[in-house]
Amino acid sequence: MSFTDRVVLWLHIAAAVFTIGPATAAIMATPRYIRKRNAVVLGYLRRVTGIYAAGTLLVLVFGLIVTQQLHDFSKPWISASITLYVVSAVLLILIVRDQRKAVNALTAAQAAADATDRSDEAEEAGPDQEAAHGERPQPGAAAGELRVAAVERGRIAMMAGITALIWLAILVLMVWGSQS
Repeated sequence: MSFTDRVVLWLHIAAAVFTIGPATAAIMATPRYIRKRNAVVLGYLRRVTGIYAAGTLLVLVFGLIVTQQLHDFSKPWISASITLYVVSAVLLILIVRDQRKAVNALTAAQAAADATDRSDEAEEAGPDQEAAHGERPQPGAAAGELRVAAVERGRIAMMAGITALIWLAILVLMVWGSQS
């Protein structure tokens, strides 16, 4: 293996460590902040996921360069690794989409809650007005608030686990393939 081959291999490994790790951490933290209804942190995690997901393309590019330099395209573990990478890239796109939907849902729920709080404050100013209108709080409103972005939270958690397993499988293929 020449010096250039080694440099590109190290760039491939560094790109994997410095992009896949942070992307996985951001994805895995997302469901927790959806549950906590923290739209600000969730927006940050969406940006981080998008940036590092785009950065994982470097892993693919450097891997393809190394494979071309070593003339290893005929090996089945290379094809399996590339295929698994493409599947994980599609999952990352879907995860970023669901993160965006969750941020929008939490922001809308927070805006609705703020509007309700403002109307409650106005009603507290005049207690006779509530009796005149005959309005009472809805008993199911609290239960509905807990379900904001629940579908996205579940989908993100599922796809995050699958993506992490795919990256682990690619790692195993890389180690196993380099031994042969």
